[in-house]
Amino acid sequence: MKTIALLLFFFASLTDISAQNHPSEGFFETSDHVKLKYKVSGKGEVCFYISGGPGQGYSSFELMGGNNLEKNMQMVYMDQRGSGESGTSENYHLDQMVQDIEELRQHLKLKKIYLLAHSFGGIIAVNYAKKYPEHTKGLILANVTLHFLNDESVKEQIEYGNSLLEIKSRALPEDSLSSELSKVSSALRKKRIGYKFLTEDIETIKESDKIDSLHPRIIDFGMAVISKPKDYPEYYADYAPVTKDIHIPVLIITGKKDKAVGAQHYKTFSFPNQKIVIIDGGHLLYYEKNKEFVNAVSRFVNTTK
Repeated sequence: MKTIALLLFFFASLTDISAQNHPSEGFFETSDHVKLKYKVSGKGEVCFYISGGPGQGYSSFELMGGNNLEKNMQMVYMDQRGSGESGTSENYHLDQMVQDIEELRQHLKLKKIYLLAHSFGGIIAVNYAKKYPEHTKGLILANVTLHFLNDESVKEQIEYGNSLLEIKSRALPEDSLSSELSKVSSALRKKRIGYKFLTEDIETIKESDKIDSLHPRIIDFGMAVISKPKDYPEYYADYAPVTKDIHIPVLIITGKKDKAVGAQHYKTFSFPNQKIVIIDGGHLLYYEKNKEFVNAVSRFVNTTK
């Protein structure tokens, strides 16, 4: 009996990070000497959370319901370089963001992981799965974009914004969509309803802002991507076409009222092994529809582990 107990302990330690002498919360240094903040919490299948933004830290997701996943999964949260509490860098290119995930996986001595990405984080997660399929057990894509600021989603945002402003939408040339969205967004902010792209409930935004204010946060990565699009063209490319070549299990969670990435954007994805869950909500389903969100993730992991 003693031998069996020892063997059970040994095999359990292969997947339980907490048994590998790693702190539950701390920093690790990448190969190019950037210190990244990470946290490990929960038990079960290991899942890395990839924040959106670009440049959003992990705290708001974790503390607004993401931590309910920890009942059945071991969540690994990481602030991307130039985000949250992690260090800044001269290199925010996509291949480096992918490599940071891979180096943390190696640091934690994990063979295979799930990736759960939100919003802009989908671009990073899909590119990790494409490069490292042997280490990716499954993808969970929650309200993600795989083509940042694509024309169709921007048109949807403009039309929705105009409806809120009670302005009749008009046909626009493709090269003026960005400037038009800026005008609409500015007008919405003046009326203090710009948050409606994310959620219909202002209390959700207040809760998110409260959490962000309590945690140190930098947005160097996000500012680099947004303010220097010519320096980071890879973040504005369309990654929907590559989904047909990613054969691991994929869960797509989308909101019927998601105006941040577009309620129809998920239809451009073509993973061979994908499951789609549509929830009646906006861009922040993990908070506003937490029970449905957690149940969808749990069912997916239970059928793929």
